[in-house]
Amino acid sequence: MKAHQVIVPKECARLRLDVFLARALPQFSRARLQRMIENEFVRLNGKATRAREIVRVNDVVDVSEPPPENIHNAPEAIPLSILHEDVDLIVIDKPAGLVVHPGAGHRGGTLVNALLHHSPNLSGIGGKERPGIVHRLDKETSGCLVVAKNDEAHHALSKQFANRTVDKIYLALVAGKLRRKSGVIEAAIGRHTKDRQRMSVQSTRGRAAKTEYRVVRANERASLIECRLHSGRTHQIRVHLHHLGHPVLGDKVYGARFAKDFPRQMLHAWKLAFTHPRTNARMSFEAPLPEDFSAAMRTLAL
Repeated sequence: MKAHQVIVPKECARLRLDVFLARALPQFSRARLQRMIENEFVRLNGKATRAREIVRVNDVVDVSEPPPENIHNAPEAIPLSILHEDVDLIVIDKPAGLVVHPGAGHRGGTLVNALLHHSPNLSGIGGKERPGIVHRLDKETSGCLVVAKNDEAHHALSKQFANRTVDKIYLALVAGKLRRKSGVIEAAIGRHTKDRQRMSVQSTRGRAAKTEYRVVRANERASLIECRLHSGRTHQIRVHLHHLGHPVLGDKVYGARFAKDFPRQMLHAWKLAFTHPRTNARMSFEAPLPEDFSAAMRTLAL
């Protein structure tokens, strides 16, 4: 069992414990740290504690990584479009409509079930519900997604995502014509105060988020834009483009009035680049546009 010990510096005093640890140990997501705290794998000054505990200068925090969980999801023979595979990882071109991992309402038929059929010995760091899953795409978002096949690769890839050294470029079809050809949206994102299924830039507890965009082509009705993510918040592109006044077409949550003529939200994880965890070589991948996205572009004369 791998252990970490961190001492709270002056500049981090008065932060919540889970917030402090997410900064000090970026290889772990905040959600995973909260689970570890709840299951007493984290000790604050030698004692079990809570995620919301406020830390003080020179507090000592000991974190023991729990052993990987046994995987109980059933393998399912669901076809996969594989862009790359080696001993450490798989890069998938995820189709729209495929849920990434089991959860409420989706106990089967997910990417995880398909991956377990293809490669039974995935990394167990993500827990029994999310073997191998380093990052996510929404159900309706298509495109590039990398999966870890062993724990070492999972750690290395998670650290790259946390340190924002992974290049993530999306294509989106949005409502209307943007006034500027390019720009940067910097607006913190947090859970919506009234609707827990939505995210918002109005949240008082939002986390910093940055999206860079460039208009590829446009007409008065719609625009095709390229978005580069500099952070990885839930629904980030969808929330930021809605905030800009140009919601993603087909997005029933953030742009309902522009959703009825499209089969799903028109968002595609086009390009993904990262450093290979074993070879240290920089690797880049591109997922071709799916037919429904291309059809929407033809309909919009883009």
